[in-house]
Amino acid sequence: MPLVAAAVIAYAAGLLVGFGGALVPGLLAAAAALAVAAYGRDARGSALALVSVAGIAAGAASAADAARCRAVMEAVPQVALVLEDDASPGSYARGVAREPGCSMPAAVMVQRGAAAAGDVVLVRGSALASGRRLVLRDARIGARVGRARLPAWRAATGRAIDSVFQSDDRALARALLVADMRSVGQDVRERFAAAGLVHALSISGLHVGIIAAAVVLLLRALRMSARASLAGAVVVTAGYVLLIGLPPPAVRAGMMLAVGACSQLAQRPTSPWASLALGALAPLLIDPGTVLDLGFQLSVAGMAALVASRALGRRVLAGRLRGWKLVLARELITSTVAVLATAPLVAWTFGRLSVVAPLANLVAAPVIGVVQPVLFLALLAAPVPALGRFLGSAAHPLLALLNAIAGAAAAVPHATVWVAPSLLAAILCGVGAAAAIAACVSRSPGPPAVVGAASLTVALWLPLLPAGGGRLELHALDVGQGDAVALRTPAGRWLLFDAGRSWRGGDAGRETVVPYLRRRGGPLEALVLSHPHADHVGGAASVVRALRPRVYWDAAFAGGGDAYRESLLAARAAGVEWRRVHPADSVVVDGVTIRFLAPDSAWTATLRDPNEASTVALVTYGSVRLLLVGDAERGEEGWLLARRAAELRADVLKVGHHGSRTSSTDPFLAAVRPRVALVSVGRDNTYGHPSISVMQALARGGAQVLRTDRAGTIVVRTDGERITVEAEGAEWPVDRRATPAGSE
Repeated sequence: MPLVAAAVIAYAAGLLVGFGGALVPGLLAAAAALAVAAYGRDARGSALALVSVAGIAAGAASAADAARCRAVMEAVPQVALVLEDDASPGSYARGVAREPGCSMPAAVMVQRGAAAAGDVVLVRGSALASGRRLVLRDARIGARVGRARLPAWRAATGRAIDSVFQSDDRALARALLVADMRSVGQDVRERFAAAGLVHALSISGLHVGIIAAAVVLLLRALRMSARASLAGAVVVTAGYVLLIGLPPPAVRAGMMLAVGACSQLAQRPTSPWASLALGALAPLLIDPGTVLDLGFQLSVAGMAALVASRALGRRVLAGRLRGWKLVLARELITSTVAVLATAPLVAWTFGRLSVVAPLANLVAAPVIGVVQPVLFLALLAAPVPALGRFLGSAAHPLLALLNAIAGAAAAVPHATVWVAPSLLAAILCGVGAAAAIAACVSRSPGPPAVVGAASLTVALWLPLLPAGGGRLELHALDVGQGDAVALRTPAGRWLLFDAGRSWRGGDAGRETVVPYLRRRGGPLEALVLSHPHADHVGGAASVVRALRPRVYWDAAFAGGGDAYRESLLAARAAGVEWRRVHPADSVVVDGVTIRFLAPDSAWTATLRDPNEASTVALVTYGSVRLLLVGDAERGEEGWLLARRAAELRADVLKVGHHGSRTSSTDPFLAAVRPRVALVSVGRDNTYGHPSISVMQALARGGAQVLRTDRAGTIVVRTDGERITVEAEGAEWPVDRRATPAGSE
């Protein structure tokens, strides 16, 4: 492997350590590697160790700068926003928020005002930093203070696409030409994901390479020299990558194209690994946070697989096949190696793998190779409407064929395998994938093959090992304005109470709950739904599809919305057993007893509000008791006090209805007497949750009150006697001795 490739790998590894916050272990490992290299007088090893230290420093500095920018953006009364979309009242627009020394992507929910894409405007609203993005709710667009040309050009390009393509082709055309996935329906995304073709819906190195090749052919057809055609392709590709907003995979591909062009023009051979390394380095230098971008990771892994598969094909197919058989075998090897190389990332992020992906990609690749330049030519011809529409119509059967291939592949029985690897399992699978690539290119494939087989064997055995630590854990997940409480049994199995909220284009199940449980390992034994409001059931369908619980407990309140129905359909499709909650029902899992106290069907039949029909569960382990009440309000609390008052006492209470004043009455709290009160609530929510009066009542009763909007995810652990709480990086014990009312 060229030194530049090894250096980029070391730098990227250092960035991951820096962003992950593992500074001390990372620096110690780098120091040890440097000491070993210096002792052996290995200049290469010493250089790589120093490069990794530079990566750690850059990652840590970038993470600290991002945290500072988040704080700045949330604190200022108004932000300067470069709009990437047209904005009007009721719209959801993208942009880039800018303050002196800070810049971050933003999403704006416009309440008042209007502006066009490319305008630089002052915006006031409720600001909340979510990850690496700023969300502005109830935004009011103020004065225009400037104009940015590139976003305006991108918006104009989107309008040009809409003008030349048929209505049912526009969504795919926008995705394939300008990396705009917003108008692609969820059903289309699911279809392509099940077929293993989801990469075809986003701009990647494949698309950029096809466009570059098409430009070279076009310029050669115009009788330009080979050198001029190659230089022209580099210029056109650079402009195209800039126009679509510099997505990391496209930057990587454009850089590789430039390196390859320089090599040809200088008539100097270049290692494909060196070209890939330089291509991967360019986005990292632009933004170190790119190392965390899934598209970038998949792009680099896919390109590494392409280089490795070519080497493998030369070794195993040379002289054995000819003609179309040789071409078919090469493409099948390439598709298979690419799927294997990217499988750990796909499994970790999406929780599933497509079994039919190698064959689906083999069939779809020629279609993509033809449709991409046709789409590009149609866009270029947009200034001549008749020609643009003609080329757009020519692309219609190709897009329909691509869609049909995805549909046929997704319809194959068991085309998708749902998986939920733990962090260790995902790392081991990544080692296996890297070993497979090494075996493809090595003259002695035996050693890397052994490493890969050993890694995969251990990864396959991990689910059989006990994952729990002998304690019961309650994880109150930070899912914003919603509920998701996960119980982990002493043997490492999970019981999930609610799955968080949903929103346009996503849900907390997919974004938060599934990754959280998957990273910690262990199967999901049961999903328990408190009631069918969207802030509790919004992520349930995603959880069911990804983690496949054995049973789905439900209060079965009539009148649930779309998210509730989707969760039931997902459960039926996944073969998950459905059970209705009845008072006095109980289940024991690994020594943990879950006893349902409500709702009663006769009580539920009189209700119109699902909150009052919430599932109420008492969880006991040893002498420790935890009470989960969903969104139960005064009425259901009164019902419980009249019939189950003796069973309500609990050490830990998941406070009802996000701390609303409609719940947590004084008689109810007097019966529960919690030592720890957990409030699942969204930051700066518009409902005014939690109520100050409820927080004061809990404090007067001697409870430690912890809120997810302030502490993030909260973890309560118990061995059946003692209780500890972990929040904001600290862990402390809880005194279970009761505090007399009014003594504090």
